[in-house]
Amino acid sequence: MMHTIPTRQYTGAFQDAAVKQVLEGGRAIREVARSLEMPAKTLGNWVRRTRKGETRSHGTEKLAVSDVQAELSRLRAENVQLKMDKDILKKAAAYFVRESR
Repeated sequence: MMHTIPTRQYTGAFQDAAVKQVLEGGRAIREVARSLEMPAKTLGNWVRRTRKGETRSHGTEKLAVSDVQAELSRLRAENVQLKMDKDILKKAAAYFVRESR
């Protein structure tokens, strides 16, 4: 018995924002994909096409994620990044406290 995975739909703005996190944000494809709760292979394809200068196909363009879902994904990604930043700052503060003694 085969189980099919439902196809998730993304807007062009969502795709652009995800690719921007990889290309301009310097984050790994897997990291961004995990934070946006999407397949890394899909994001990798988008990044590859963007680097080649290809535009989105019309089939992809008509697929849509609601604005609320896109915002939720963006906020989740930002939350993950802020948690990592906070952990780094905690470790740095602890290090400097130990060094000053």
